[in-house]
Amino acid sequence: MATAAMGGGFMNQIMRSNTVSLVGKAAAPPWPSSYFLVSLKRKGIGFQLYCCSNTNNNNSNTYLTLKDKELMRQCELSTFKASGPGGQHRNKRESAVRLKHLPTGIIAQAVEDRSQHMNRASALARLRTLIALKVRNPVSLESYSPPPELLQILPRNSTLRRSDSGPQIGPNNPKFILGMQALLDLIFAVDGSISDAAKLLGMSTGALSRLILSDDSLCKAVNELRASKQQQLWWEKCYKLTALVETSDSASGDCPTDE
Repeated sequence: MATAAMGGGFMNQIMRSNTVSLVGKAAAPPWPSSYFLVSLKRKGIGFQLYCCSNTNNNNSNTYLTLKDKELMRQCELSTFKASGPGGQHRNKRESAVRLKHLPTGIIAQAVEDRSQHMNRASALARLRTLIALKVRNPVSLESYSPPPELLQILPRNSTLRRSDSGPQIGPNNPKFILGMQALLDLIFAVDGSISDAAKLLGMSTGALSRLILSDDSLCKAVNELRASKQQQLWWEKCYKLTALVETSDSASGDCPTDE
């Protein structure tokens, strides 16, 4: 998901474009919601960004801090039958669980257990992880200071870690997803530059790369984020070229390449 951190000018450009599909944002939800889904397509290849429409929204990063019951209230729950082992252990009940987070539209499901209660807990845990991976929040790079949840996942060699940051927590710690979301927010804000993000975190590029590689889902999210940034730059070039062509009233040309 992209945020207003991607630049207000570009957001205004794509929102005026006929090639962009804006989806989502439930009508009058019982919770603060300022996200919408932007779908971009280029040559049949598309990607989706969850966008925060208000840089001053203080509720945009609170989903992960909600208690389980509070987060469940924001979800639409559905059950279904899933294929399971045969014989007497065959799953004959609708124990599989699918959760749809209404503010963002993110969907998580669990089917591996014959207990609906266990599957619901697993689906909720996966939903938290998906929110951390897909929902981007605005980051101000001026006088940037990492939030406490990000400091907790940084290695000890980071010059920004404080004595009250506590020991470094890893991917197996439930609190890791909070730091993971904050790290992805920063990487998105610096246009996917690992070296720029590392400088802001007081660590080497190699150390930050090792942190990213410590979790498969985090590594995949960073790669997708960097790819989406490349797509964003392509769209910006297209918009500028279109504006130039319209201004000069010259013959229309192809959009610029990625070279």
